[in-house]
Amino acid sequence: MKYLIKFLLIISFIGLCLGFYVKLENNVSGDYLIGVSLMLLMFIVMPLFIYNRWKNKDIKDYMLTEESIKKMRAFNNSKDN
Repeated sequence: MKYLIKFLLIISFIGLCLGFYVKLENNVSGDYLIGVSLMLLMFIVMPLFIYNRWKNKDIKDYMLTEESIKKMRAFNNSKDN
């Protein structure tokens, strides 16, 4: 999965650079390449990256619950002493 994300990210950056280069000669084609590259980056690469980073995480570890508040207070009290 991470190789796919890296590959798509590189393709997107190449498309952006190529789009800005082509835009100097042909405005419509350059804008099209820039738009497709940005859409690839935002709608495919970013969700894949977010899914890849969060797939094995427990959301409960990141929520503020009574138990986590008690742990934080105990930790702060132990630091003070």
